[in-house]
Amino acid sequence: MTHTIHIIGGGMAGSEAAWQLAQAGVKVRLSEMRGSGDMTPAHQTDGLAELVCSNSFRSDDAEKNAVGLLHQEMRDLGSLIMAQADVAKVPAGSALAVDRDIFSDGVTKVLSEHPNIEIVRERIDALPDEGMTIVATGPLTAEALASSIGAATGEDSLAFFDAIAPIVYRDSIDMDICWMANRWDKVGPGGGEGKDYINCPMDKEQYQAFVQGLLDGPKTEFKQWETDTPYFEGCMPIEVMASRGPETLRHGPMKPMGLDNPRTGRWPYAVVQLRQDNALGTLFNMVGFQTKLKHAAQVELFRTIPGLEKAEFARLGGLHRNTFIQSPKLLDATLRLKSAPHIRFAGQMTGCEGYVESAAIGLIAARFAIGELAGHPLTPPPVTTALGALLSHVTGGAEAASFQPMNVNFGLMPPPDERVKKKDRKLAYTARARRDFDDWMRAESLLETA
Repeated sequence: MTHTIHIIGGGMAGSEAAWQLAQAGVKVRLSEMRGSGDMTPAHQTDGLAELVCSNSFRSDDAEKNAVGLLHQEMRDLGSLIMAQADVAKVPAGSALAVDRDIFSDGVTKVLSEHPNIEIVRERIDALPDEGMTIVATGPLTAEALASSIGAATGEDSLAFFDAIAPIVYRDSIDMDICWMANRWDKVGPGGGEGKDYINCPMDKEQYQAFVQGLLDGPKTEFKQWETDTPYFEGCMPIEVMASRGPETLRHGPMKPMGLDNPRTGRWPYAVVQLRQDNALGTLFNMVGFQTKLKHAAQVELFRTIPGLEKAEFARLGGLHRNTFIQSPKLLDATLRLKSAPHIRFAGQMTGCEGYVESAAIGLIAARFAIGELAGHPLTPPPVTTALGALLSHVTGGAEAASFQPMNVNFGLMPPPDERVKKKDRKLAYTARARRDFDDWMRAESLLETA
């Protein structure tokens, strides 16, 4: 099959871009190196849109949360990633979490069966000299292609570390000590009893010993070229958080607020939460427990957590290096490389952070390409919307010199009317976004094609 657009990378952004283009009648060649004999340090399969870190797409609340708003905007635009996430969802309170295998299998099947998509298992070592291309290779871009990108941009890629949380077998957790509950007993959008998380309680002495164990435990050693690479604040290793002060974790991933222990009727001093990771409910991941501790140290320390004394781990935590380009300086408003406008970038390579954000940038990159092919360039979404704000951040809204990866958040949007009371500000952001997004879709004639 001859193609009109070449997509390099079959992760979240590349998969979403391929779907959007194919649905618009554009022939796509999707190149993915996994399955060709090559593998990244973090992936475990050759499935498209494989989730290598958490299984959570974070909040699904479109009224009071920016990422939930982004979920809704992507659904409005016919997102494949959101459709398959809804199919593969597992209980997670107000968050949208998925069975990672069902999700990846679903994305792979849909794209493999689409008549406008040719999936080729191959490693691309250089940027094409011609032909419309979307580069969505993500933060684990192979060395040869990364060098080619560096040569094309004339800039050294920035980089940061991203850590992976451990996954525990459900039947190895002692439920005589732990209990099921959501914080404040909040029921998620799918209903239920508000008991989606497993909670492991700690008293003060246990907590202090655990924090000391994090600080003292042996860590993964960095290679020389990694020593000056910063962490991304949204995926900080738990031992790095612990090093910021003894109470940091109690006000972060181990906060006990809103979690009544049914055996005492009180909040514990600290809590370790685990969230369902697959549809069968046999795997639970340790929320916020990204780590660079060595594997043996992880097993020893995590088994001191009450209820996890006999824990068996399906996966231990890990650490990998992410790369991204200086997008505000290098890309135009439609994600094209200024020095080579036949090439667009999408996904985490652009400096957005998170599964949903990566897919969203893949989605809008494809929409820009569709408009360009049709001779009717697409106007970027308003900065008052979640998608528009995220796009603006990576294409000029951020300072290029200090550019860092960013999740979508209300801080990327213009503030609402100053007369809006603080308690109503989130609703003001989302109500304005919904109006402006609907107006934009109508003006761009996207309502009838979504």
